[in-house]
Amino acid sequence: MPALARFCVRRGKLVIALWVLLLVAVAGIGKAFPAVYSNTISLPGSQSQKAGDLLKASFPSQAGDHSQIVLKVDKGSISAPAVQKRVTPMLKEVAALPHVTGVISPYSQQGKGQISKDGKIAFALLSFDEPGNTLPKAATKKAMSVATAARGDGLQVELGGHAIEQAERKPPAATEAIGLAAAIIILLLTFGSVVAMGLPVLTALFGLGVGLSLLGILSHVLDTADFAPQLAAMVGLGVGIDYALFIVSRFRDAYVEKDGDLVEAVVAAMDTAGRSVLFAGITVVIAILGMMLLGISFLYGVAVATSMVVLVTMLAAITLTPALLGFKRFGGRIGASRSKRGRGAKEGAIWARWADAVVKRRWLCAIGGTLVLVLLTIPAFGMRQLHNDAGNNSADQTTRKAYDLLAEGFGPGFNGPLDIVVKLNGPKQHSAIGDISKTIQATPGIVAVTPPRISKTGDLAVVTAYSETSPQSEATTNLVDHLRNDVTPKLAAKTDTEILVSGFTPATVDLANIFSSKLPLFIGVVVLLSAMLLTLVFRSLLVPIKAAVMNLLSIGAALGVVTLVFQEGWGAGLLGIEPGPIEPFLPVMMFAIIFGLSMDYEVFIVSRIREEWTEHGDPRAAVRNGLAATGRVVTAAATIMICVFAAFMFGGDKVIMMFGLGLATAVFLDAFLIRVILLPAVMDLAANATWWLPAWLDRLLPNVGIEGGLANDKPESKDS
Repeated sequence: MPALARFCVRRGKLVIALWVLLLVAVAGIGKAFPAVYSNTISLPGSQSQKAGDLLKASFPSQAGDHSQIVLKVDKGSISAPAVQKRVTPMLKEVAALPHVTGVISPYSQQGKGQISKDGKIAFALLSFDEPGNTLPKAATKKAMSVATAARGDGLQVELGGHAIEQAERKPPAATEAIGLAAAIIILLLTFGSVVAMGLPVLTALFGLGVGLSLLGILSHVLDTADFAPQLAAMVGLGVGIDYALFIVSRFRDAYVEKDGDLVEAVVAAMDTAGRSVLFAGITVVIAILGMMLLGISFLYGVAVATSMVVLVTMLAAITLTPALLGFKRFGGRIGASRSKRGRGAKEGAIWARWADAVVKRRWLCAIGGTLVLVLLTIPAFGMRQLHNDAGNNSADQTTRKAYDLLAEGFGPGFNGPLDIVVKLNGPKQHSAIGDISKTIQATPGIVAVTPPRISKTGDLAVVTAYSETSPQSEATTNLVDHLRNDVTPKLAAKTDTEILVSGFTPATVDLANIFSSKLPLFIGVVVLLSAMLLTLVFRSLLVPIKAAVMNLLSIGAALGVVTLVFQEGWGAGLLGIEPGPIEPFLPVMMFAIIFGLSMDYEVFIVSRIREEWTEHGDPRAAVRNGLAATGRVVTAAATIMICVFAAFMFGGDKVIMMFGLGLATAVFLDAFLIRVILLPAVMDLAANATWWLPAWLDRLLPNVGIEGGLANDKPESKDS
């Protein structure tokens, strides 16, 4: 690290030029090849995936997206000749559009069940040739435009379905600007210098610009979800500013210690804080890439994209930051501002007194802090993992209006039909279709069943069933489980067929089940790898165990808060959202990101405590001095990250809002409860045992230093 620091200082102009050239190059490539995002989810081994593959082969039109054109009249009947005269030509025009494979009119023989009993509401089934997440938005919007042109004179026309939701989805608000503005204010208050404030922001923006441009290029190579840029920007901006902030802060201390020697101050900062940034960044990347262990291709692009942005911002922090600090106009002014103000001793004294107060009440702090985290974690055990349906959309969206009209006219279950896919062994089994339909119809919770549709080859049949309850209702989830576990196995054995239950709700149930089944392996691998790295650099068994337990508690508490707000509705009105289930992939992704970010503060604080312990051999003084040296910068960095994450709660995208609240909560608890209350209390209780490592393991592990020197340095005296 010292060699890298000296190179960046001596070749500062070259380093800066290379970063500018890299940014211009990747931005140019990204502009020439615009990003292509896809939300395609493959669920290997699930009933939904198998049913989808069968439908795609035997019913190409059935395998595409199914939307609805929902109609309602204010007066009279939807079947009135005057209304039919307006609706029928519109449906024919929609049916002739590109990517539309068919429209079943409520006035046709096939659609005779598509008019409500009171005659006020009807719907036409609109079929596309591709799933909603891959269908060109232009094709969907054209269908929407043609359909809604029939509105007026007492006729309401709305559209629902996954394809319509994708087309109606608005670009998220530029919430990064809000977080960036908050970061600038906090940095100004922390450093009291415009130059010191600007350098971390500039470094982070360079790294973020390069990382997001590379993300667009990545989308041409790897399927990447459309929320990946926001998530990557959220995490990248937060860690980018934090990493540069830690280096700049340590540089200011070193500038005073080195009597204004600019080069040596940069080298000292990079040999300490720079090493911590490198280790922390690698840990975040490992945690996020761990999502690929789940074997769900939908997450591959998100994991690679987010980790790539973190990696680039980390590289910017350890190369561009020292290069800029090497210039007198930057580094000299930043270092001089601290020397003149003399704020270091005063700020350190405040945090030293705080450490003394925590140590004095170490049992209360340790037990009380743990209790708070446990209480916040409890709601997470009641989390329902399911994809939110259109009933959670904004009241002004056509998908929400269509959802409400269908629920009003036909019941909430019509918003999430269940496809019963029957694989036949030949024409002789066609007679069994009637028995299957009757049995499904008689199942409690099913209100209607469509006539069976048989493929041209005669080897596949589809029966669509409608439940009493909405797609995201717990009762519907239970119905899917009942059909799969109790009803269809008996029917399949009786009729010598294979019966699969698919559709919106079954697919999200499968997704949640896959995540749940693989989550223990994922958590185990990420925690084990992180613990091994911590053991390697800190030569301790307690430090990695403590870090793992505390990080898991902060993650559980953050998920508990997300559950209370987005599922139970606590304060949901303030955010303008409808309570509903939690997206199935959110807990996994939050775990990966939060675990990685939590390791940042663990490394920055513990490495400084270890440095003090190695030098003086007094564990209590080491905790006190380590917290005094890092408390201000860690809480400032955390406040910046909290503001960046919280800003994304106002972007309008519910998934990103969940991430914003969860990550902001986790960082708040991690920095203001765990790192400055729980951590010093536990480390003081453990005293010298904190740094115990079996001699045989100490000999086996390679020497890797984080705060300069070697990792296995020991104090001359360890008397407490």
